[in-house]
Amino acid sequence: MSAAPETGGLRPGLAKRHMNLIALGGVIGAGLFVGSGVVISSTGPAAVVSFLIAGILTVLIMRMLAEMTVARPALGSFYAYAREALGDRAGFAVGWMYWYFFVIVVAVEAVAGGRILRLWLPGVPLWVLSLGLLLLLTATNLVSARSYGEFEYWFSSIKVVAIVVFLAVGVLYLFGVWPGARGGLGNLVDHGGFAPLGIGAVLAAVVPCIGFYTGAEIVTIAAAESAEPRQAVARAMRSIILRVVAFYVGSVFLVVAIEPWNSEAIAVSPYAAVLAVLGIPAVGTIMNAIVLTAVLSCLNSALYTSSRMLFALTRTGDAPRAFTRLSGKGVPRRAILAGTVAGFGSVVAAYVSPDLVFGFLVNSYGAVALFVYLAIAVAQVRLRRRIEREEPGEITLKMWLFPGLSYATIIALAAVLAAMAILPASRSQFWLSAITLAVILAVFEVRKRYRHDRVSPTGMVHSSR
Repeated sequence: MSAAPETGGLRPGLAKRHMNLIALGGVIGAGLFVGSGVVISSTGPAAVVSFLIAGILTVLIMRMLAEMTVARPALGSFYAYAREALGDRAGFAVGWMYWYFFVIVVAVEAVAGGRILRLWLPGVPLWVLSLGLLLLLTATNLVSARSYGEFEYWFSSIKVVAIVVFLAVGVLYLFGVWPGARGGLGNLVDHGGFAPLGIGAVLAAVVPCIGFYTGAEIVTIAAAESAEPRQAVARAMRSIILRVVAFYVGSVFLVVAIEPWNSEAIAVSPYAAVLAVLGIPAVGTIMNAIVLTAVLSCLNSALYTSSRMLFALTRTGDAPRAFTRLSGKGVPRRAILAGTVAGFGSVVAAYVSPDLVFGFLVNSYGAVALFVYLAIAVAQVRLRRRIEREEPGEITLKMWLFPGLSYATIIALAAVLAAMAILPASRSQFWLSAITLAVILAVFEVRKRYRHDRVSPTGMVHSSR
């Protein structure tokens, strides 16, 4: 792998401001605004600890990924690193798992966005609204990388502003400065204690919390289409601690401090519940607009990320060469359309067979991101040693306390996956995701076995891998 970034024909259409907002808003998904309520209801105020543990683990994984990306920028980011450090089989599995993950995200977010729009357009069928959102953002991605970046810039801007305003207003309330505010931190202990459901519930909640952070790694994939990939990734990863602590841990802390954790409103929509306490008018409309923005951002990024990963897979023969073709503006349109078609098929499944087919799809990707993160961590350990041996001084952005902290991260990820396999709430997701991994590995073996041998320039026959 060359130290110089290899783009495969992709053009640097993402400006510095695009990369900054992709990094900044990448960790803010619809799960924060809605899904966090489920974690709070099953954990109590100690949900803050669950989010903090998951955030620390995410920060460590991203630091490991940043080290590799800054040292050796590569098309496909962690797919390329897994392939180099762990072999063709691991690279194939990581690339296709990640593609599959975001293709399902495309469907999930399209359906979620359609449901929000239906609150304002009740007469329009849900499938029409979902399809409309999917087609709109597909068209956006087909134009250019800059077009994707521009949309993501504004989506992320809205999300970041919303969170910053929420944090500012929440702090004013706690200090008793906000009109009608009681202030204080009594809600953290007044309703059964800080951890009313026990430490076991706090640790179990780490599993879904990690899922909320998924997306922080997108900036390393987008780096291939930025003018300064090394600088963009280094800048983004140096600020990830602040983003995780402020956006997630800080906002969840305000939620449980302002509104009792066991209220019905928290379970439905925690941030809307807090806005209601603050006396903000039109709370429902405001939150629906913010959540819709987060959904559109996730959908936009899912289409972009899945297409770039599929394009990267073609560069090493791990995907059909047909998806290598680029438009005049350097956009892998066929790869984008592949994700759109797969996503559209999943959306259809959501209406034709919501419980069986769509239910299987949603559960079959739940642990996939964790499998990928585990591969990233193992690849970092191996690649770090290789780079230090072959190219001393090449690593400028380093993983902290290597190798001890890297091994601790690997053990922690393995523990989270083990917890998923055991806990009733996540058991089905783990095992169905394991089936997804098994199918991908089986495809690799079939492909390896039946792929035609080719003749090298020297006349020796060897199997293409």
